[in-house]
Amino acid sequence: MRKWISKNGYELYKVLGLRCNTFLLTCKNGNILIDTGRKNRRKKLFKNIESVNLKKPGIDFLILTHSHFDHCENAAYLQLQKGCKIILSEKEKDYAIHGTLLAPGNMKFLADTAAVLFKNFGQYESFIPDIMIREDTDLKQHGFDVEIIETPGHSPGSVSVIINNEIAIAGDTLYGVFPLNVCPLLRDDMNQLINSWKKLLDTGCELYLPAHGFSIKRKLLQQQYDKYCSKNNH
Repeated sequence: MRKWISKNGYELYKVLGLRCNTFLLTCKNGNILIDTGRKNRRKKLFKNIESVNLKKPGIDFLILTHSHFDHCENAAYLQLQKGCKIILSEKEKDYAIHGTLLAPGNMKFLADTAAVLFKNFGQYESFIPDIMIREDTDLKQHGFDVEIIETPGHSPGSVSVIINNEIAIAGDTLYGVFPLNVCPLLRDDMNQLINSWKKLLDTGCELYLPAHGFSIKRKLLQQQYDKYCSKNNH
């Protein structure tokens, strides 16, 4: 597993890769999981979590960067069986409560077609978030030096997790799949996405971890931000 250590001693592990990167943050005050991956990767997820030397047992919080099925298929299980509290943007709560797919704007037709052709496409076990984000917030009251900021564009309620202004876990606001290109294929609003990239840059983070693909350095994100601003007359 890939591991990072922040300057304040927080340890971050990539506990799942391939279809959807899933991250585990551990410190002396507890543990936070960011996204969950697909249901068929559940055994691998918990095997990898168990292999981590946790500072404290259990998962305290599950932060979902957004409500797409590949990010939250294990959310209901974690909530019911492991007792962790789920954090999600209020803008996407209805999708979680009904376990339905929120299709990005530029792929809505294809998603709707797939839903007709394939039964239960994009659906997952529903859940009710414990904490719903209405604006940028942090978890300091719970003992974590972690910020959660709104970074829409891929979906209306996409959020990113900022660790000590060093590392940003960006969900699908960034893609690390294509060389020298951070723009996700699936987008709800390109202008919002560009604004979110600026917001991520403003955190001062040097490293950005997307939900798909490899890590992204600040220099590349800055270059991509400048390029897409020019390209879209932003």
